[in-house]
Amino acid sequence: MNNNYIQRFLFKDLSIRGQVIQLNEAWQAMIKDRHYPPAITQLLGKLTAFSVIMATGMKHTGKITLQVQGTGPITLLIVEVTHDLKIRGLAKTNQTIQNQATLDELLGDGQILVTLENTQTNHHFQSYVERVGNNIIESFENFLSQSEQQPSKLWLAATDTALGGVLIQKMPDSDHRDIDGWNRIYNISSTVKEEELTQLDSTSLLHRLFHEEQVELFEEQSVYYECPQDKSRVDRMLISLGEEEVRKILKEQGEIVIHNEICNFHARYGQAEVDALFKKTQEESPATKTLQ
Repeated sequence: MNNNYIQRFLFKDLSIRGQVIQLNEAWQAMIKDRHYPPAITQLLGKLTAFSVIMATGMKHTGKITLQVQGTGPITLLIVEVTHDLKIRGLAKTNQTIQNQATLDELLGDGQILVTLENTQTNHHFQSYVERVGNNIIESFENFLSQSEQQPSKLWLAATDTALGGVLIQKMPDSDHRDIDGWNRIYNISSTVKEEELTQLDSTSLLHRLFHEEQVELFEEQSVYYECPQDKSRVDRMLISLGEEEVRKILKEQGEIVIHNEICNFHARYGQAEVDALFKKTQEESPATKTLQ
């Protein structure tokens, strides 16, 4: 059974569309060994769910990045989602987080930056998600409503084992179909409980909410956590520093330890690893090959 997916649905008679998301194992893998307090887990989870929702609208290869940097206790939030729905992300803090802290208290003056990367054309597009009120969901709703030019409502929840959410969007001819349709669906959606968002599969959740409505459910799109421990990138970074500088650091520290924060792994280099790294570099250099 797939517990890591996002799925579109449609109230065809009402011209209202939506998406439902549920992540279990993928979300657990993303925050494994991070030991986030509940306030960070909930905020990062909502940011992740919103990023996946946005990524489903990509029409090209690339990725969506949502990033928040500020002066609050949470100094960095970052989530990346590729066009084929591979996720990764992290949160960084500089002090103890209170579970009842408000959004303003958590982020300070931090702004939510969205970067859309098109790898086909090598173009980037950036925009800010305006902070609305003191609720991240209201900010997301406002961003969607403005960018897609149609009313959008969102319900999100996250724990340390699962995240889930429901999005509904009013399409242009909705009022012509049923003048009360949007208000009815919104009011019904508003009854959803956080535990239902994180514990019920899409079919059960939508039946629980909309069993009196005609709902068309489309095929699931699987979501994956992908953050490979790519030591070659660390190798290239050390090589760019130069052998003399790397050996100087090794002599001073006894061991070079590089922490890849977003994928949460350590790459360690002792004398043997540094010798092997620069021996390989010399063997592969054009100058060396010319002399052979």
